[in-house]
Amino acid sequence: MTTIAIAEDEPDLRAALAEYLSDKGYEVLEAGDAAECRALFAARTVDLAVLDIQMPGEDGLSLARWIRSQSRAGIIFATAADQPVDRIIGLELGADDYVTKPYELREMLARVRSVLRRIGDMPVAAPVAQANAAAAAADIAVGGLSIDVAARRLRRTDGGVVDLTAGEFDLLLALAQRPRRVLSRDQLAGLLGSGADGRGIDIRVTRIRKKLADNGVAGVVQTVRGEGYRFMPEGQE
Repeated sequence: MTTIAIAEDEPDLRAALAEYLSDKGYEVLEAGDAAECRALFAARTVDLAVLDIQMPGEDGLSLARWIRSQSRAGIIFATAADQPVDRIIGLELGADDYVTKPYELREMLARVRSVLRRIGDMPVAAPVAQANAAAAAADIAVGGLSIDVAARRLRRTDGGVVDLTAGEFDLLLALAQRPRRVLSRDQLAGLLGSGADGRGIDIRVTRIRKKLADNGVAGVVQTVRGEGYRFMPEGQE
């Protein structure tokens, strides 16, 4: 059973979301603050965390940074509508999605399912599964690295794995599956689905480039000024 941790300091909202997700078949763990959430991660395997950014004491941004250092769990931020900077910082920290408070429980469920689908913790619909199976017939070279489509991993030649978030992997794969083709931010947002927007895509590209550069790969994800991004095998111009 997929396990979801909710870190939310508003008891009524936390209880309502926990009950709703439990009714949908998830195991839900509740935390009233960051310390309680850390304890949950220490004791259990958590597949996805829903984090309130504005919690007393340690905030959700700091908690997300810690989770990213400990786990590959998906992260969804719940953020106030008047805090766009928080959303940007959250994406920079590796969050997979965000929801603006107050939110509908059905909207949160859709976001949860979308993130879990991307990180491989729940089955995908048949047409998508068939498309993924076809795409997995061959890995995709990224400089000296290789995208293992079936396992959703970016691998080094020594067999090690480059640590990408689900959102980063999806963006790199979307570009790599369309080599030399310029994709606008709107086109990429359409391919990536829930939670993707122009600013978030720019942030993911920056993170991807840094991680590729840290592994000796540069120039494969290129900016086409005024148009978008393109994937160039081996960093070709």
